[in-house]
Amino acid sequence: MSAPAQGAVHVDLAAIFVSLELSRSTWLITSLSPGSGERMSKHSVRGGDVAGLLDRLARLQEKAQARAGRTFPIIVIQEAGLDGFWVHRVLEREGIESHVVDAASVLTTRRRRRAKTDRIDGEALLAYKRGEPRVCSMVRAPSPGEEDRRRLCRERKTLVAERVRHVNRIKGLLFAQGISDYEPLRRNRRPRLEELASGDGRALPAHLKAQIGRELDRLELLLEQLKAVEAERDALLERVGDAAPEPVAALARLRGIGPEFATVLWLECLFRPFGNRRQVAAYAGLAPTPWQSGSVRHEQGVSKSGNPNLRTTMVQLAWLWLRNQPTSALSLWFRSRVKRDDGRGKKKAIVALARKLLVALWKFVTSGVVIEGAVVRAA
Repeated sequence: MSAPAQGAVHVDLAAIFVSLELSRSTWLITSLSPGSGERMSKHSVRGGDVAGLLDRLARLQEKAQARAGRTFPIIVIQEAGLDGFWVHRVLEREGIESHVVDAASVLTTRRRRRAKTDRIDGEALLAYKRGEPRVCSMVRAPSPGEEDRRRLCRERKTLVAERVRHVNRIKGLLFAQGISDYEPLRRNRRPRLEELASGDGRALPAHLKAQIGRELDRLELLLEQLKAVEAERDALLERVGDAAPEPVAALARLRGIGPEFATVLWLECLFRPFGNRRQVAAYAGLAPTPWQSGSVRHEQGVSKSGNPNLRTTMVQLAWLWLRNQPTSALSLWFRSRVKRDDGRGKKKAIVALARKLLVALWKFVTSGVVIEGAVVRAA
């Protein structure tokens, strides 16, 4: 008797399993239906054609019913990506079971660890539905309201980066003329520009002054937009009855954490339910990734497979925590570790501190456990 083909799916299907590959131009629909053996069928519809997608799913259901004589539910899997969650919400609204998977979490054999195929996606979904642990990790889709609230802190981050670019561009243009003491963010930026003279005593060239004036126009527009976004953020913090105000207000009372950091922490992470500290660290991409084989053991660094906005924020916050909470247990741990390594490895230590700090803040928000030695401002 010949051995079964490697990688074949052997399962009595009780549903139609569908994996979606979404791109701007084409949506690829790969399905495995009852009565079709182990052969996966592939179809495609135009990108964004929801009606075409639903029609194709309905046809799959009709064919399976014709073969087996009964109706089968449809279970769909798609990767978290640039399309967001709107397709997932459409499917759920139509009564179709839908899952969004973290593509980096799909378990594959080491021989094909670089492979990415529709069969792998389909097998992962089948194993997930059978209840097999650690085959893949599903993403919790935020509600439209939760997704919309996160835009406040993300838009502010974008605006701040643009502000930095405009300021640096203006300073660079003036530095080439021997001027190094001009500050574009000061309120007297316009009158000060008129007073400037080059390092060799000349008035600023007309075209250069006009270019800097246009840069200031864009900079001032950015400053107004920043004020508007921060006003919306502050209104969110003060809104009574919202899901966020109490936890965010509690975070903002910790010295070193202002309204912006508190809002980012809540909207990017802490509004979600987590089962344990490992899940919290993994969501931020701050979980360690050990490598072990026999007697050989070493760390490969953090996974970086989580929320990049949260991870960046936590590293920034860790440095601020050292400055503003020097007597806390976490700050003392950091200094002890750096001292033990003779001052080396500060970057690794700050990432470890960011992970510990995020877990500690999660405990603070969910259970009221105050970080040992931390200074809390009065409400």
